[in-house]
Amino acid sequence: MNRRRFLAASAYSMAAATPPLQTVQESAARTRTVSGGAVAGRADVAAVRDMVKLFMDMDERHGGQHGRSAFVQYLITDVAGLCRGRFASDDVRAEALAVASAAAHLCGWKAHDSGEQGLAQRYYMQSLRLARESAIPGQDGFVMRTMSQQGMKLHRPEHCLALVETGWDRAKGRGCPQVEALFAITHAHALAKTGQRQRARADVDRAQAALAAGSRAGDEVPFWALVWGPPAATVHSRTAKVFETLGDRRNAARQYATAAASQLGATYARIIALDLVAQAEQQAKQGSIEQACATWDKAIDTMEGVRSARTLKAVRTLRSDLHPYRARGVRVAAELDERARVFLAHQR
Repeated sequence: MNRRRFLAASAYSMAAATPPLQTVQESAARTRTVSGGAVAGRADVAAVRDMVKLFMDMDERHGGQHGRSAFVQYLITDVAGLCRGRFASDDVRAEALAVASAAAHLCGWKAHDSGEQGLAQRYYMQSLRLARESAIPGQDGFVMRTMSQQGMKLHRPEHCLALVETGWDRAKGRGCPQVEALFAITHAHALAKTGQRQRARADVDRAQAALAAGSRAGDEVPFWALVWGPPAATVHSRTAKVFETLGDRRNAARQYATAAASQLGATYARIIALDLVAQAEQQAKQGSIEQACATWDKAIDTMEGVRSARTLKAVRTLRSDLHPYRARGVRVAAELDERARVFLAHQR
């Protein structure tokens, strides 16, 4: 973690996206050899969990670049210090490693949001090792799900289906239905990316059914599965991506709108903005340019105060998408383009 210059220059690797679980286990087992330090109890673990949750909320509200250096430093000092300590019991040790895994996962997410995919991947690998060593049911599978999503985002789907399938296998029967829904919808997306349309749609239905079952049961969602907010919004957003991959623009736009409406605006500003941008793109591709411009305008409203490479990229793409309409003299497109230009100028 201290070799930031080396890590920042790391490139995304497909080979690293297929880690043998035995290798991960051997690497994780090194944490057992650390001794010394104070005895950590549940209160110590809870304090670190509260701090990680605070940074999770800040990340969603203000973007991955906000507070990034501070959180990395916290990981190097407090979180690493907790892992080096002695524990009051094996259960406390497992909880500590699980929280450390969530912290490394968040660092990976912040790197991803800043456009540093190789660095993000390295953090995810560390998160996977810690989750494996904690033996908390399902958490290691959840990290593999994230790694699958990263590969799909980078248009490198070679191993994404295998990653999410392995992760899902490790989590089945070990978590609540809402977590099951998160795995099912990522699996659906990977199937769609590999051209398996019928199976992808079946998994969309499976995810929606699991989500509904979890909502009725009122089960508590594990801490590590809340990294992107409430599962319902995540499932709707990922469902939209499945429909987008399948070329179903109407349903994609509808699901993006539902995802944006499912989040609390003040807390999840970044993801709401990105879902609105994606919704507007689908509307524009259906020929509804005035409706798309209204949605894009709402997205820029939501982006105020967010520091994220992804939101900036979205606004630049927006301007490119508007170009044909500006050239034809569409007034709403010209007005929105000017607003996007000013927004980008202020972000510099």
